[in-house]
This record gives sequence, C-alpha cells and structure tokens, in this order.
Amino acid sequence: MTMYDNELQRFKTEINLSEFSASLGYALDKRASSRNSAVMRHANGDKIIVARSEGSGDWIYFSVRDDRDNGTIIDFLQNRSALNLGQVRKRLREWLGTARPSLQSNLFIQELLPLSRDRSIVLKAWEKAKDCLSLPYLTSRGIGPDVLALDRFAGCVRVDQCNNALFPHYDNEGLCGYEIKNKGFTGFAPGGMKGLWSSRIRENDNQLILVESAIDAFSYHILHGIDRTRYASTGGKLNPRQPGLIRDAVGKMSEDALILIAFDHDEGGEKIAEEVRAIVFQERKTKRVVPDVGTGKDWNEMLKYRLGLT
Repeated sequence: MTMYDNELQRFKTEINLSEFSASLGYALDKRASSRNSAVMRHANGDKIIVARSEGSGDWIYFSVRDDRDNGTIIDFLQNRSALNLGQVRKRLREWLGTARPSLQSNLFIQELLPLSRDRSIVLKAWEKAKDCLSLPYLTSRGIGPDVLALDRFAGCVRVDQCNNALFPHYDNEGLCGYEIKNKGFTGFAPGGMKGLWSSRIRENDNQLILVESAIDAFSYHILHGIDRTRYASTGGKLNPRQPGLIRDAVGKMSEDALILIAFDHDEGGEKIAEEVRAIVFQERKTKRVVPDVGTGKDWNEMLKYRLGLT
C-alpha cells in the first residue's frame, strides 16, 4: 500500500463521520439512532445513516433519499461539495491535523459498533418508511389514529410505499428487523432477524405485557386502557436469541412489577407461555391472561368482536 493509499485509509477509519457531518450542519437524531448506527438530519431535509463497516472498520454512510449517495467520508464530502479528490484530501488532512470545531456533544455520536451488511439494508429500508398515524389495514383491525398517535406507541409502527404496516424489532445492538403486515400478508424484513418489538417505556411502568404480535399489543391497550404499562412482542414463536432479550426486558422492570403473559389462547400460544414462564418465573411475579371465552384466540380477535368487525 502506498503512502497515498495509507492516507486515504486513515481518513476512512480515523475521522468520525458523525462528528464531521455535524460540522456541516447535520444533527444526531438520538431516538432513531442505536449502538451501531447514527441517524443524522440536516435542516435542508437531507437524512443520512452513519455506521462503521463490519469488515474494514471504515466510517460509512448512506443517504435515505438517494440510493446512489453512499460510501466513505471521501464520498460524503465529494457528494456535498465541488471539491475534487485532491481538495478533499487537503480538507480531511486539515481535520486530522488541527483542532476540530467545537461542537456540542449531543450533535453527534462518539463511537459505533460495527454494522453488518444485512443490518444496514434493514436500517436503510426502515428509515425510508414513514411514520404511521393512520392506515386502512390497521383501521380494519380496530386500530385507529387515536391509538397510533399515543406517545406510548410513537415510532412503533411505520408504513412503507406499498402501504404495508412495519413493526420494528430490536436486539441489544439496535434495529435488527421488522415485521411486514397487510391484509392477507405477513412477512419479515429481507436480511433481518427477529428480536423484540416494544412500545416506548417510562420509568414508572409497573407492568410488562408480553404478546405474540404488535397488533395484539395495540389491541390489549385499547381493550383495557391501562396506564404505566409497556408492551413487548415476540412476533410468533421464540427463536434462540429471544429468551435472552425477554430476560433483559424483564430485568428493566422494577422488582415489584407484574409480568403478564398474554400470548394467544391456542396450542402455539400455550407453548410460548410455558417457555416464557421458564425464563422469568424466578425473577418476577407473572400472570397468564387470555381473551374472554367466545371472543377469539388473541387480543385482536377479541377487539374486533367487541367492535363488531368480525
């Protein structure tokens, strides 16, 4: 590798692209960011995702608006200026060799865990989706704008260009996939892995309700209207990674919190319920709850029964 190549590689690995973009007017969207990705927004409407490559350790980015706008810090600067490669090198050399601009620490992220290619594809597709405040598919299942607008569920469902509802799954590193649902269709993000879907949490929550689907979580909330309650969904039967995630979710609750095991009232739901009991029974007080007799096997069927939508 030549001295020229060495310098280019230093730029890619040593310059924090989140910090550098903040010097150009971008700001960190802390709520949308995670341990392996930083969502950066500009006042001009541009939105990029900054990460570190799992293979090379390079700081990389990709634009949510333009699929062609992606790469390393060199691509980032060239795509946002009239600088040629020689001028880019001079600019980045100065950044490494002189005192950086004084930036507020909340405008950028200090470090990121490496991001795999599959996870980056999931993240980019998720960031292209729009916030969902109303969707005919969800309305047909009894879940209307009044519930979707609640702070408890902010950011917990989005809608893609095909009007599919997307329900995000997270693991200990951040977004790892999302469920895709529409009338007669259920899928999962290409390249993604199941983690846990979760509602937003509050410090004073005293209940955690575990369900099979995010739609059941919304439905349970509509049916019971209880406060100080957070929800988590497995998206169906458990995979090998989910017991640890459930244990972590339970561990974030107060010691006197109640864990409601609210999986479907059928053979599959009972199997998951037994698995979850084995995971948490020694750590927290649990209670098995099921829909009322004659109203359906899950909470959404019970909701539709109550609303006359069946």
